[in-house]
Amino acid sequence: MKVARFHAPEDIRIEDAAEPVAGPGEVKIRVRNCSTCGTDAKILKYGHHHIRPPRVMGHEIAGEIVETDAPGWSPGDRVQVIAAIPCGTCGECRRGRMTVCPDQESMGYHYDGGFAEYMVVPAKVLAVGGLNRIPDGVGFAEASLAEPLACVLNGQELARVGAGDDVLVIGSGPIGCLHVRLARARGAARVFLADINPDRLALAADRVRPDAAVHGDDIVEQILKLTEGRGADVVITAAASGAAQEQALRIAARQGRVSFFGGLPKNDPIIRCDSNLVHYRELTIVGANGSSPAHNTRALELIADRSVPVADLITHRLPLTEVLDGIDIVSRGAAIKVTIEP
Repeated sequence: MKVARFHAPEDIRIEDAAEPVAGPGEVKIRVRNCSTCGTDAKILKYGHHHIRPPRVMGHEIAGEIVETDAPGWSPGDRVQVIAAIPCGTCGECRRGRMTVCPDQESMGYHYDGGFAEYMVVPAKVLAVGGLNRIPDGVGFAEASLAEPLACVLNGQELARVGAGDDVLVIGSGPIGCLHVRLARARGAARVFLADINPDRLALAADRVRPDAAVHGDDIVEQILKLTEGRGADVVITAAASGAAQEQALRIAARQGRVSFFGGLPKNDPIIRCDSNLVHYRELTIVGANGSSPAHNTRALELIADRSVPVADLITHRLPLTEVLDGIDIVSRGAAIKVTIEP
């Protein structure tokens, strides 16, 4: 079979490999779709401390079971696979905090991922409920977007996005688009989308139709004008930008919630925080780290009942042999979502 393996920064190779064999309690799937994301672009450029090469990449995975002895599963079952694998037994997991499991592992990092024609789902994924049946009427490509949507769901739950909120999403990539759609599904009154890249913003806004699309150096002033001077009840930074995080604190309304959804580069993680804004406006700042197996299950339900449409966000469908082209498209911001079809 063909696989896309990471060997070193700037060295991902399309290679031949033997088909894997499922062991006890494992599931072997024929990968039908594995979508790309900004993390793949970062891995290509910088590598990742959890990846010991060579490693098959890809963590937004949907496919069809071809081999298993795991109870309750059969060949032909259509499934979606979680990316982040909590241990299920540590103190955080026992408290229901699986997104912050200190022993978390990941598909495409610790285990071979979905940029392959076939892959094995580890038994520990099944042990934490991380293999999901794809609902009828949901395609494999749509199902592969359940993983990023699950992360977005976790972020919005932590930021308590709800009915009547004015929500600003900074960053118009695929995650920003999913945030816009989920905020609407959760009852937000108005949803605004901002980006410093006008072309990418226009591409995203054409599909997700925010109440306003904002770009330029005066995002703060524009949002204050749109919200009658209040600011946004929730500001989500769906971009790896310290400047965006600093802006978010200035845009947030009184008792507003700010979600630092996008992590910052490891070599530049410090921002300037006006503590008085937090103090006097009673702001809440929350982080968001991936998703739990339960988030993935609920994300599939949101896709299935069309609360959060995702099919139109897939702008490029490429074969496995063109995965590097796909990652390049993602890096240039020339797509919303690129999916690989091995």
